Amino acid sequence: MNGSTTARSSEHIVFRHSIWVRIFHWINALCFVLLLMSGLQIFNVYPRLHWGNTGYKGTPAVFEISGIPDLNRQVSWIQIGSRRINTSGFLGVAKSTTFWGVSNTAFPPWMTLPSGVGDLGTGMGWHFMMLWVLIINLIVYLTHALFTGRFWRQLVPDRDQWRVGAVARDLWMHVRLKSAMGVEALRYNLLQRLSYLVVLLGLLPLMILTGVTMAPSGLAVFPWLIDLFHGRQSARTLHFIVAWILVLFVLVHLFQVLVTGLRNNLRSMVTGYRMVDAEKRP
Repeated sequence: MNGSTTARSSEHIVFRHSIWVRIFHWINALCFVLLLMSGLQIFNVYPRLHWGNTGYKGTPAVFEISGIPDLNRQVSWIQIGSRRINTSGFLGVAKSTTFWGVSNTAFPPWMTLPSGVGDLGTGMGWHFMMLWVLIINLIVYLTHALFTGRFWRQLVPDRDQWRVGAVARDLWMHVRLKSAMGVEALRYNLLQRLSYLVVLLGLLPLMILTGVTMAPSGLAVFPWLIDLFHGRQSARTLHFIVAWILVLFVLVHLFQVLVTGLRNNLRSMVTGYRMVDAEKRP
């Protein structure tokens, strides 16, 4: 009893995230999930990637997910250049939700929005709707972050974080899956700040620009994008690659949330408050 009382008395609740940051976070999370699922539905209609301005079935693809939709021989694969990787039972051939049997589709229906096979129109509808939600959300967040100073205080690395000793210590803590304590837990570390800046100012804008390049209406307004990305098919390939880099970022983010305290991290992003060690508070 005394031990638990002491543990509780050594912690204090501090305010961590404003309501605007929390709203941005959860809208962004929803947009990411729906954009990914609808994007996979769109990709399923033509599960090949090319480089340049043209590409169609029969021309060499740099990347392809395919298979043999045979009830007796469900073989599927991912092909990168001339190298083929067997993905039977996972990607390439899936049970159809609209027709009896199986179909040659890159990603299974449970990963796509909508879950039907080949529903391009609905998939594009969801994709473009959530794209606009994401764009508005990003504009509002970045405007808020710049005007309130959060961008410079929380996202741009502090000078002391660039010191060799601080960088080495930060990397060593990540390797050991250790989290910062006390006052250090109230600010993002160097790797967090750099990764958030890369996502906010690099990957997400790149996803938006490559997406606009694939849309005829987008090229009508911004024709220079076709030259910037060396063709519509190149833009589509970059769009696909960056999407999975963002998936990797989210998976690492979720892993860090788990190992540094799921309950405490969720509390700070839902209520705005976080528990910190009282002995190391400023």
